Amino acid sequence: MTKVFAQASVSLDGYIAGPGGTGFDRLFAWCTAGDVETPTRQPDRLTYRTNSATAAYLRELIDETGAIVVGRRLFDVTNGWGGSHPSGVPVFVVTHQPPADWSNTDTPFSFVTDGVAAAIEKAKAVAGGKKVGIGPGSTVGQALRAGLVDELRVDLVPVTLGGGVRMLDGLDDQPRDFATPRVIAGIGVTHLIYQLS
Repeated sequence: MTKVFAQASVSLDGYIAGPGGTGFDRLFAWCTAGDVETPTRQPDRLTYRTNSATAAYLRELIDETGAIVVGRRLFDVTNGWGGSHPSGVPVFVVTHQPPADWSNTDTPFSFVTDGVAAAIEKAKAVAGGKKVGIGPGSTVGQALRAGLVDELRVDLVPVTLGGGVRMLDGLDDQPRDFATPRVIAGIGVTHLIYQLS
Protein backbone atom coordinates (compact mmCIF):
# COMPACT_ATOMS: atom_id res chain seq x y z
CA MET A 1 0.00 0.00 0.00
CA THR A 2 1.35 3.43 -0.98
CA LYS A 3 2.16 5.60 2.04
CA VAL A 4 1.42 9.31 2.16
CA PHE A 5 3.77 11.69 3.97
CA ALA A 6 3.82 15.42 4.62
CA GLN A 7 7.16 17.22 4.89
CA ALA A 8 8.32 20.80 5.38
CA SER A 9 10.97 23.04 6.90
CA VAL A 10 9.29 24.58 9.94
CA SER A 11 10.30 27.34 12.36
CA LEU A 12 10.17 26.77 16.12
CA ASP A 13 6.92 28.75 16.21
CA GLY A 14 5.35 26.49 13.56
CA TYR A 15 5.63 28.49 10.33
CA ILE A 16 6.67 27.36 6.85
CA ALA A 17 6.79 30.97 5.60
CA GLY A 18 6.99 34.25 7.43
CA PRO A 19 4.75 37.31 7.05
CA GLY A 20 4.37 38.29 3.41
CA GLY A 21 6.22 35.18 2.22
CA THR A 22 9.48 36.04 3.99
CA GLY A 23 11.90 33.81 5.90
CA PHE A 24 12.77 31.20 3.29
CA ASP A 25 16.46 32.05 3.51
CA ARG A 26 16.38 31.21 7.22
CA LEU A 27 14.13 28.13 6.88
CA PHE A 28 16.29 26.54 4.19
CA ALA A 29 19.80 27.58 5.29
CA TRP A 30 20.33 23.97 6.47
CA CYS A 31 20.17 22.78 2.85
CA THR A 32 23.65 24.24 2.20
CA ALA A 33 25.19 24.14 5.69
CA GLY A 34 27.52 21.15 5.29
CA ASP A 35 29.98 19.49 2.96
CA VAL A 36 28.19 16.22 2.00
CA GLU A 37 26.54 16.59 -1.40
CA THR A 38 23.16 14.98 -2.07
CA PRO A 39 21.92 15.62 -5.61
CA THR A 40 18.20 15.53 -6.31
CA ARG A 41 16.89 13.76 -9.40
CA GLN A 42 17.64 17.05 -11.16
CA PRO A 43 21.05 18.00 -9.74
CA ASP A 44 21.42 20.99 -12.06
CA ARG A 45 18.39 22.49 -10.27
CA LEU A 46 19.15 21.43 -6.69
CA THR A 47 21.97 19.67 -4.88
CA TYR A 48 21.93 19.70 -1.07
CA ARG A 49 25.11 20.21 0.99
CA THR A 50 24.57 18.96 4.53
CA ASN A 51 26.11 16.68 7.14
CA SER A 52 26.10 12.91 6.61
CA ALA A 53 23.02 12.31 8.81
CA THR A 54 20.89 14.77 6.84
CA ALA A 55 22.30 13.41 3.58
CA ALA A 56 21.03 9.91 4.48
CA TYR A 57 17.64 11.36 5.42
CA LEU A 58 17.42 13.22 2.09
CA ARG A 59 18.57 10.23 0.03
CA GLU A 60 15.83 8.11 1.63
CA LEU A 61 13.27 10.82 0.88
CA ILE A 62 14.39 11.22 -2.74
CA ASP A 63 14.56 7.47 -3.42
CA GLU A 64 11.19 6.66 -1.81
CA THR A 65 9.05 9.43 -3.34
CA GLY A 66 7.04 8.57 -6.46
CA ALA A 67 4.70 11.58 -6.75
CA ILE A 68 3.88 14.85 -5.00
CA VAL A 69 0.67 16.73 -4.18
CA VAL A 70 0.84 20.49 -3.54
CA GLY A 71 -1.58 23.37 -3.22
CA ARG A 72 -2.03 26.14 -5.74
CA ARG A 73 -0.42 28.75 -3.45
CA LEU A 74 2.90 26.84 -3.38
CA PHE A 75 2.71 26.26 -7.12
CA ASP A 76 2.20 30.00 -7.71
CA VAL A 77 4.89 31.10 -5.20
CA THR A 78 7.47 28.91 -6.95
CA ASN A 79 6.15 29.78 -10.42
CA GLY A 80 5.64 26.07 -10.98
CA TRP A 81 9.35 25.52 -10.28
CA GLY A 82 9.90 26.85 -13.78
CA GLY A 83 8.28 23.70 -15.14
CA SER A 84 10.91 21.42 -13.60
CA HIS A 85 10.33 20.24 -10.02
CA PRO A 86 13.62 19.14 -8.38
CA SER A 87 12.06 15.83 -7.31
CA GLY A 88 11.69 14.79 -10.94
CA VAL A 89 8.40 13.02 -10.17
CA PRO A 90 4.82 13.84 -11.25
CA VAL A 91 3.28 16.77 -9.36
CA PHE A 92 -0.46 17.11 -8.70
CA VAL A 93 -1.63 20.65 -7.93
CA VAL A 94 -4.88 21.06 -5.97
CA THR A 95 -6.68 24.11 -7.33
CA HIS A 96 -10.11 25.59 -7.98
CA GLN A 97 -8.97 26.89 -11.37
CA PRO A 98 -6.08 25.50 -13.44
CA PRO A 99 -3.80 28.16 -14.94
CA ALA A 100 -4.90 28.99 -18.48
CA ASP A 101 -1.41 29.51 -19.87
CA TRP A 102 0.49 26.58 -18.36
CA SER A 103 2.36 24.15 -20.56
CA ASN A 104 4.41 21.29 -19.13
CA THR A 105 8.13 21.14 -19.65
CA ASP A 106 10.32 18.63 -17.78
CA THR A 107 7.99 17.63 -14.93
CA PRO A 108 4.47 16.34 -15.58
CA PHE A 109 2.11 18.68 -13.70
CA SER A 110 -1.58 17.81 -13.32
CA PHE A 111 -4.18 20.24 -11.99
CA VAL A 112 -6.83 18.61 -9.81
CA THR A 113 -10.05 20.53 -9.21
CA ASP A 114 -11.96 17.99 -7.12
CA GLY A 115 -9.98 18.20 -3.87
CA VAL A 116 -7.02 16.85 -1.95
CA ALA A 117 -8.35 13.28 -1.66
CA ALA A 118 -8.74 13.03 -5.43
CA ALA A 119 -5.23 14.44 -5.97
CA ILE A 120 -3.74 11.90 -3.55
CA GLU A 121 -5.52 9.04 -5.33
CA LYS A 122 -4.22 10.23 -8.71
CA ALA A 123 -0.70 10.56 -7.25
CA LYS A 124 -0.84 7.04 -5.79
CA ALA A 125 -1.85 5.67 -9.18
CA VAL A 126 1.37 6.93 -10.80
CA ALA A 127 3.78 6.59 -7.83
CA GLY A 128 4.82 3.06 -8.79
CA GLY A 129 4.39 1.76 -5.23
CA LYS A 130 6.57 4.54 -3.80
CA LYS A 131 5.43 7.15 -1.29
CA VAL A 132 3.35 10.21 -2.11
CA GLY A 133 4.52 13.49 -0.60
CA ILE A 134 2.05 16.27 0.21
CA GLY A 135 2.01 19.79 1.48
CA PRO A 136 2.74 21.96 3.10
CA GLY A 137 0.09 24.33 4.49
CA SER A 138 -3.64 23.84 4.09
CA THR A 139 -3.10 20.81 1.82
CA VAL A 140 -1.63 18.92 4.79
CA GLY A 141 -4.45 20.06 7.10
CA GLN A 142 -7.06 18.85 4.62
CA ALA A 143 -5.32 15.49 4.17
CA LEU A 144 -4.98 15.01 7.95
CA ARG A 145 -8.68 15.82 8.44
CA ALA A 146 -9.53 13.19 5.84
CA GLY A 147 -7.27 10.58 7.51
CA LEU A 148 -5.01 10.32 4.46
CA VAL A 149 -1.59 11.02 6.04
CA ASP A 150 0.59 8.15 7.29
CA GLU A 151 3.76 10.04 8.17
CA LEU A 152 4.69 13.59 9.15
CA ARG A 153 8.25 14.82 8.47
CA VAL A 154 9.20 18.06 10.20
CA ASP A 155 12.52 19.69 9.39
CA LEU A 156 12.64 21.81 12.55
CA VAL A 157 14.79 24.92 12.13
CA PRO A 158 15.97 26.87 15.21
CA VAL A 159 14.45 30.21 14.20
CA THR A 160 11.18 31.99 14.89
CA LEU A 161 9.27 33.90 12.23
CA GLY A 162 6.57 35.52 14.37
CA GLY A 163 3.73 34.86 11.94
CA GLY A 164 2.96 33.74 8.42
CA VAL A 165 1.81 30.39 7.02
CA ARG A 166 1.60 27.41 9.36
CA MET A 167 2.56 23.89 8.28
CA LEU A 168 -0.62 22.40 9.71
CA ASP A 169 -3.01 25.08 8.54
CA GLY A 170 -6.68 24.21 8.36
CA LEU A 171 -6.86 21.45 10.96
CA ASP A 172 -10.14 20.74 12.69
CA ASP A 173 -10.52 20.43 16.47
CA GLN A 174 -10.02 16.65 16.50
CA PRO A 175 -6.94 15.54 18.45
CA ARG A 176 -4.48 13.27 16.63
CA ASP A 177 -1.80 11.07 18.14
CA PHE A 178 1.62 10.51 16.63
CA ALA A 179 4.17 7.89 17.59
CA THR A 180 7.52 8.84 19.16
CA PRO A 181 9.53 10.40 16.33
CA ARG A 182 12.67 9.17 14.69
CA VAL A 183 15.13 12.02 15.30
CA ILE A 184 17.99 12.97 12.97
CA ALA A 185 20.33 15.81 13.93
CA GLY A 186 21.56 17.95 11.07
CA ILE A 187 23.41 21.25 10.91
CA GLY A 188 20.89 23.99 11.70
CA VAL A 189 17.99 21.52 11.57
CA THR A 190 16.50 18.58 13.44
CA HIS A 191 14.57 16.13 11.28
CA LEU A 192 11.59 14.57 13.06
CA ILE A 193 9.75 11.67 11.42
CA TYR A 194 6.39 10.91 13.03
CA GLN A 195 4.13 7.98 12.17
CA LEU A 196 0.46 8.44 12.90
CA SER A 197 -0.48 6.03 15.67
